[in-house]
Amino acid sequence: MHSGYWPVATIAVPLIAAAVLVFIPDQRRDVVRWLSAFVGLVLFALSTYIFFAYEVDKGGGYQFFHQTDWLQNVAFLGPHGIALTFGVDGIAAPMVLLTGIVAFGGALISWKIENHNKDFFILFWVLVAGVYGTFESLDLFFFFFFYEVAVLPMYLLIAVWGSSSVFPTFARPKEYSAMKLTIMLVAASILIFLGIFAVFKEAGQGTFDLRTLYAYQFDEDFQKAVFPLFLIGCGVLAGLWPFHTWSPDGHVSAPTAVSMLHAGVLMKLGAFG
Repeated sequence: MHSGYWPVATIAVPLIAAAVLVFIPDQRRDVVRWLSAFVGLVLFALSTYIFFAYEVDKGGGYQFFHQTDWLQNVAFLGPHGIALTFGVDGIAAPMVLLTGIVAFGGALISWKIENHNKDFFILFWVLVAGVYGTFESLDLFFFFFFYEVAVLPMYLLIAVWGSSSVFPTFARPKEYSAMKLTIMLVAASILIFLGIFAVFKEAGQGTFDLRTLYAYQFDEDFQKAVFPLFLIGCGVLAGLWPFHTWSPDGHVSAPTAVSMLHAGVLMKLGAFG
């Protein structure tokens, strides 16, 4: 049995890094760069361990399980069946590794950013933490929460550090691309939230725990009714036709590191969901 603190570490490390960066003076750009490169290396190492330590020969399933019990006593969370629960299955394990690779590469390729590089990396590491949290959450409430954490920083990362498209047939200001991406992904998030809430109420188990809800036998008519919410909601982020129109704008305007996360990891969140 592997320690459940490994997936927790992949989320905590980038969040701690973002918090530390807040207190570093703006003029210390080299410190920001080296710290971010180190954080990327640590995340790559953690992700690699999780991937190779995942025991497929023992039946797969959820491993690295961890649940934070104190959250049960928090008002509006515990009484409603919300728990901070993490784990990794056979699909999440390679996604965690991919996130580590892309995050490390993104930190290195952003080395030359001069314009408010501290602010860039703060948002970058918050985004990375959201991606890890989405892949590793076993509670649907926190799955949605981390999904939003991964999506919302994209607006500023593109609008501030992106570049406007200059192609003759595809000229777009970066602000337009950032706004279009944000509006479409937030609209998709509303559908996902409605789907999650419907599943929670229909099951009547008083929990958002993915394993409990997975074992529940939902009525066929309910499944047919709620499926379009998840299909469209997750399909937008996955770039599924015809809900993909935000993606070309986002790719063209995003800075390189964000485009790497966009194509390499973020769009996988939709398929994963």
